[in-house]
Amino acid sequence: MLSEPTLTSRTEDGRRVPLLVWRADVPLRAVSSGPLGGGIGLRRWVLNATVPMSYDRDDPAAHLAALAADLALDGPGVGLLTGVDVAEVVGRTDTGVRVWATVGLGIPVLAAAPTPAALAQPVGTVNIVVYVPARLADPALVNAVATATEAKAQAIMELGLPGTGTPTDSVTVLCPVDGPEAAYGGPRSAWGAPLARAVHAAVLAGGDRPVVPWSEQLTG
Repeated sequence: MLSEPTLTSRTEDGRRVPLLVWRADVPLRAVSSGPLGGGIGLRRWVLNATVPMSYDRDDPAAHLAALAADLALDGPGVGLLTGVDVAEVVGRTDTGVRVWATVGLGIPVLAAAPTPAALAQPVGTVNIVVYVPARLADPALVNAVATATEAKAQAIMELGLPGTGTPTDSVTVLCPVDGPEAAYGGPRSAWGAPLARAVHAAVLAGGDRPVVPWSEQLTG
């Protein structure tokens, strides 16, 4: 089982910077596109760390690993970064599937937009963490990432924004290691359908309110 996220903080450059931490009582199967702990494997925790919009470190995985060590997070885990204040996380549950999203849309981009246009726009980050209470096969885990991404894009479209996401979005899906294996994670599958609804609801709620990047809150 994955815990509800705990809000904590760290000190950097004399400022208290928020962190969001999920812990698992036993290792979970996971798939993630996060800079730390990405890919498919067993994971014990998830860390979503706020950073300034000026963040330009070229070693995000090492940075996240150091943050995890400071929090005494043992074993392998997933680390995510965002310019959003992670205290503004939005959670939704549907048929046992739990979803949390930190939603920073800024000016979202179309995935297939020409590269110069995409680079000319400011970016935000949408980080999505999902817990499915059933064991998913490897193909179902990958399919669940696609389903979450499609649901996110649907929410952005319904918000009236001209994009499908941002260039730095991340999705993490976790599930138990034991039990009958579910073969599918698509939007009409037994677990993909509630996953899609919960992701859609979380991103829609998070994007339907003003979100000021954490670093801009300090100067505002």
